Amino acid sequence: MKGVFVERRVLLSLIVSIFIIFSFVMVDTLIASEIDVARGPINIEADSLSYDSSSETYRAEGNVIIIFAGGTLKADRVSLNKATSRVVAEGGVVVKSGKDVLQGERVSFDIATKRGVINGGTLFLQENNLYLSGSEIEKTGDASYSLVDARVTTCEGEVPDWRFAGKKVEVTIDGYGSVKDGTFQVRNVPLLYFPYLRFPAKTTRQSGFLFPYIAHSSDKLGWDMELPFFWAISERVDATLYQRYMDKRGFQEGAEFRYCIGDHSFGSLYGSYLNDTKRISEENSGYPNRDWQDGQERWSYYLNHETEFTPGFYLRADISKVSDSWFFRDFDSYNYYLVHYGPDGDRFKRVSFLGDKSLTSLDSKARLVKEWDLVNLTALVRYTDDFLSYSNDETVQKYPEITLAGIKQPLFETPFYVNLESVYDYYYREKGERGHLLDLYPVISLPLYLGEYLTFEPEVGFRETIWDADNNDSGEGSQSSRALVSAGAVISTEVSRIFSTRLGTIEKVRHGVKPELAYTYIPSIDQEDIPDFADEIPEANLVNFSVTNTLTARLKDAEGKVSYRELFRLKLGQDFNISEARRDIEKPGDRRRPFGDITIEMDLNPFRFLALDSDAVIDVNAGEWKELNGRLDISDERGDSLTSEYRYTKDDVEELNLSARAKVAETLDLLYGLRRNELYEKDLETKFGIDYHRQCWGIELSYRDSDDDRSVMAIFSLYGLGRAGSSQNW
Repeated sequence: MKGVFVERRVLLSLIVSIFIIFSFVMVDTLIASEIDVARGPINIEADSLSYDSSSETYRAEGNVIIIFAGGTLKADRVSLNKATSRVVAEGGVVVKSGKDVLQGERVSFDIATKRGVINGGTLFLQENNLYLSGSEIEKTGDASYSLVDARVTTCEGEVPDWRFAGKKVEVTIDGYGSVKDGTFQVRNVPLLYFPYLRFPAKTTRQSGFLFPYIAHSSDKLGWDMELPFFWAISERVDATLYQRYMDKRGFQEGAEFRYCIGDHSFGSLYGSYLNDTKRISEENSGYPNRDWQDGQERWSYYLNHETEFTPGFYLRADISKVSDSWFFRDFDSYNYYLVHYGPDGDRFKRVSFLGDKSLTSLDSKARLVKEWDLVNLTALVRYTDDFLSYSNDETVQKYPEITLAGIKQPLFETPFYVNLESVYDYYYREKGERGHLLDLYPVISLPLYLGEYLTFEPEVGFRETIWDADNNDSGEGSQSSRALVSAGAVISTEVSRIFSTRLGTIEKVRHGVKPELAYTYIPSIDQEDIPDFADEIPEANLVNFSVTNTLTARLKDAEGKVSYRELFRLKLGQDFNISEARRDIEKPGDRRRPFGDITIEMDLNPFRFLALDSDAVIDVNAGEWKELNGRLDISDERGDSLTSEYRYTKDDVEELNLSARAKVAETLDLLYGLRRNELYEKDLETKFGIDYHRQCWGIELSYRDSDDDRSVMAIFSLYGLGRAGSSQNW
């Protein structure tokens, strides 16, 4: 399921087995094919080519080049004995297969048994930049090998920065291997020694330990170490067992199971348990207070499952729960949910929420979806844990929600169009109002085209809401409904012009301007008796004007490939409240305020190294910003990058986030990250780091100082074999 499992544990075995088997097969094929051309087209070039009938031996000498499908063999001398089926290639033997290379002074093997010996051999696998060498590599069976003085590394050069070495290595493909007198060496200097090591040597997934996670947290966790173990249970099921020790918390056990049931059903199941020994007494702003003087049972579980019954008919479940409201606040530096966050990523890395201390609630959802060409039916069950409350009894849950939504489509044979939004909910909670709610909302519209450029589309909607509610505290209930007729219209046009340019790969730029005028009318209705789980529908008598400017580029690269990119988009919009403009003034000094907030949306992407996304809301009556959010991404071809994010909501949020990577040398990057609450003039989190990387290894050192913890982390990577640690997001 996960390719990284193979890379991290086979070490010498996978490298040796795959390439040597390929090399021997290719060598015996090309020599044998010289005798039996039925095996495939072979081209042999040499200074001399002869046959000795007495010994039944073919000999090719001097600049021997043998070309076969997918590769070549070069040597000074090649001989083949027909009687013994023995092939010998000597003198600067080089076998190339694709981009992989085998080199040796002497290669000897038997065509019939496919067993033999390579002397002074070196293997290079281009895909992972892996080098394997040995004084002698012997093929001892159909799928087994023995190596003497074996060395493996991803480093280039005569003296590699690091390598693994072993006096004796024996390996069986899809079986097991062993290393005797093994060492880990830096610049040919042994640092670690192991007298004997047995390891799985499967070309498919295999069980074994993964690289550990190691960090230190001064306040929350102390020394934090995790050693995962991968278990290949079957072809369609595997698991990872997480053993984590935190010296300020205790020992946490976790297990993740991944499964595929057929081609259209898969999922992940995770659970963890910790008897937390840390004593905590604190008063939190926003979060419930706690006073833990004894051991606390901390646990979590997570299920992500998807089954596609037929195309357009599927079941998706995302079920998550933790033991307490403080779980993600205590383990925000590292946890399973952070590592596997990726709502649109790999099918086994689909945690849809970011499990850090900013999480104030946690949803568990299961949905059954059936899609047709024009209609979508969804049945949803949702349970919410509110971390800001001592009790979840007053949190509204949906058991279930059924939604029937149709896209806009012609109404029979008429020029009218109809779209439908219908929702049924059963709202449940232990305390407070709960009950059934049905909301029906069909909308009929009539698109009209006024000339070549103008579009006018009036619409009318009919909305009916029915509920049956009861109050669990008072025992009272209510059954009622509300009905309204809404109306609206949209008139829009778009004008554009295309300009030819000579700006790099940009051939042409299209400038488009789209003004739009929309009217919305919703009458005032009595809603005093609606239950608190239903949304009120505010009256509206509004005109909204907006204009959108876009610059779209047509690009053509050196190969003539055409692509398009939106360089710039700016949308301005504002409401005008007709009811407010007509309102009677009852008090001296009072004045009408019919103009609503100005909304601004802007995206700027002039080239691939610069992107700016922003949106804002301006209160024209108060003359101040209500909201302002922006994100700026700058990078270059060297690898430098800067991300700046600003979030502002009046009297509520003002936050600045920065992350930067500066490439001060070819092998050294400086890292920086900042999260700051400007509203309270307080740094929430600061991170510093250095990333030193060579051709075949790297080390990242980082320091993290947050408002409630400090931690350090070292991440050591051997490129091609894996890494120790877990990188922070910068």
